[in-house]
Amino acid sequence: MKVMLKLVLDTDPDAAWRALQSPTVFREVSAPLLSARSLEAGGFQTQWPEGANRVAMSALGLIPVGEQVIDIDRTHTQHEGVRIIRDHGHGVSGALKFTTLWDHRMAVSADPAGTGKTLYRDRLLIGAGLMTPAVWASLWAFWQLRGLRMQQLAPGWAFDPELMGPDAAEGAAHRAAYPAGGGDQGRGAGAPGGAPENDSHEAESPAEILAEPPMPDSDVLGIDPDLAAS
Repeated sequence: MKVMLKLVLDTDPDAAWRALQSPTVFREVSAPLLSARSLEAGGFQTQWPEGANRVAMSALGLIPVGEQVIDIDRTHTQHEGVRIIRDHGHGVSGALKFTTLWDHRMAVSADPAGTGKTLYRDRLLIGAGLMTPAVWASLWAFWQLRGLRMQQLAPGWAFDPELMGPDAAEGAAHRAAYPAGGGDQGRGAGAPGGAPENDSHEAESPAEILAEPPMPDSDVLGIDPDLAAS
């Protein structure tokens, strides 16, 4: 079964892309209903490492739910302007081990309406045998609350030092305070001192196309037609 979200987030696509790769943001949008603790040596990193990441989940920070592997895949390039991060992990113990299918993909792109904000599209495919309808219902409700949390937190992502680094975050705050053509003419439009911010798109590795271009009337990610029909 499928759970989907389509939201316009009040932040730019680069900030949203950084946020989706952050364990801190993962925990923030899951709170207060779910909390996560890293089971990897050294704990959570600033960015999810590629591959398997083991976490222990608990409800309301009190009731253990089980262990989960968050298996991160960023190896695919999308249509121009669309970026996807995929978690195709699985439950290891507790209630989480009953989930036999977990394929979660999140895509970010510029809002096609031209607002400068981010079009966020989210698709989760789940399966749990005979328990699938009950699992789907609980995850659907959780996904709606998660979406609300993302909308609440997104405006601050562009200025979060943990996501950008303190210098880049200061530069983003400066650009917001002094838009092009206004104020502090002695500096450029980039970070303090006029240093431009690096283009994060250049670091993406090429691979097969996974997502449709952003369209105002699109309700799906358009990933893997065989899965989209399931």
